[in-house]
Amino acid sequence: MTTDRIQLLRERLSALDPVELEIIDESHLHIGHAGSRDGAGHFRVKIVSSRFQGLRPVARHRLVYDLVHDLMPHPIHALAIDAKATT
Repeated sequence: MTTDRIQLLRERLSALDPVELEIIDESHLHIGHAGSRDGAGHFRVKIVSSRFQGLRPVARHRLVYDLVHDLMPHPIHALAIDAKATT
């Protein structure tokens, strides 16, 4: 199931043409948390894309959330984002 969710995130975030993309399942760190009790996962995304050039962090996060908003709160309960522009 985790592999499916990671693949789904990877497919969605490919729209940002990332030069780097790392998706980490941190669900095991949140066992017992309200969202994880329902089977939803906690993930950390590290993404680098030229699409973030000139954008403030909040705008970068919005681009990511716009692509995955329908996956929240289930099957993804929480998403930590580290979004950087290419240099």
